[in-house]
Amino acid sequence: MSRKKQPKKLIGSTDKIDLPEFGLENIACKIDTGAYTSTMHCSNVYLLEKNEQTYLCFRLYDPKFGITTRKQYRFLDFKEKAVRSSNGITDYRYSIRTVIIVFGKKYKTEFTLSYREKMRFPILLGKKFLKKRFIVDVALDNVSYDAKSK
Repeated sequence: MSRKKQPKKLIGSTDKIDLPEFGLENIACKIDTGAYTSTMHCSNVYLLEKNEQTYLCFRLYDPKFGITTRKQYRFLDFKEKAVRSSNGITDYRYSIRTVIIVFGKKYKTEFTLSYREKMRFPILLGKKFLKKRFIVDVALDNVSYDAKSK
């Protein structure tokens, strides 16, 4: 039995998404077709060895981005991966998989963790997530958020 191919949704250059596993709603994001993986702003990233397991620990707190929870998050399932920036420099970051909600639909996707305090958006959605799901129209903004608000 073959799965019916879903039509691609039109998305703008920016939007607001929900991160239900973190209890966060309407978090601003930039749609970044130049980035391969998606990225999430976080701070206080470290590894914790406990009960013979390694946890990736971090915080999302940043009032500048409207994220006011001070909770520390711990993930057992994480990776470390090389990420090459637009200027060609390779950086090593941790990555996690989590659920995001866009256009009212849940998607499990990968995010690398990065300190983005000096950036305009706490979240970048990259090509790996966008591919086969969305068409980007850079003249539009908040298409998913506006549909949710109606």
